[in-house]
Amino acid sequence: MYSQIQLLSVDFDGTLVSRAGEPVLDAQCMGLIRELQEAGAIWAINTGRSVDLLESGLTDFSFPIRPDFILTTERDVFRPGQNGSNWEAFGDWNDRCAREHSELFSSASSVLAEVVDFVNQRTEARVLYNEDHPEGLIANSEEEMDIVTEFIEQARARHPKLDYQRNTVYLRFCHADYHKGAALAELARLIQVPRENIFAAGDHHNDIS
Repeated sequence: MYSQIQLLSVDFDGTLVSRAGEPVLDAQCMGLIRELQEAGAIWAINTGRSVDLLESGLTDFSFPIRPDFILTTERDVFRPGQNGSNWEAFGDWNDRCAREHSELFSSASSVLAEVVDFVNQRTEARVLYNEDHPEGLIANSEEEMDIVTEFIEQARARHPKLDYQRNTVYLRFCHADYHKGAALAELARLIQVPRENIFAAGDHHNDIS
């Protein structure tokens, strides 16, 4: 089976990095990824972290190997930098993604306001903001997050392009066309790897998009 894997996409927190304690990194997993890379497979980390937070994680947890590509904030695609930087945007995907998200948060402002009102009045979850719009939220428990996402599903019926990515008690609002799966599909298109030769692994809701 290993010889059929040309692109390996793996989540970071909870998959590559254990949430359960020591050891944080599984030596057998690291060894297998190294073997796949040496055999010609391309390894991408597909994470909700930003580029900076991912780099911090790679350093803090003393990763013995480096990914070939990174997919960050559950939607952006980066390749190794060509001009001294660690990473740079790969193609025009990130620009299109940013533009469509800006348009989305403007057009869906009334729906987002309804969600924020519900969260503030009916739950103890905390809304997170980015500049002038709500970016996501943190719930106190997964049960509370279930209540919030049930409301969001009802509210977004009026604006189906407004979606969200959920990971335990964290949630990020997003455009329905941009998520971990879409970012992986774009990377595969750019490096010309067919779907049947991709192996993806993750541990939560946002990893099955």
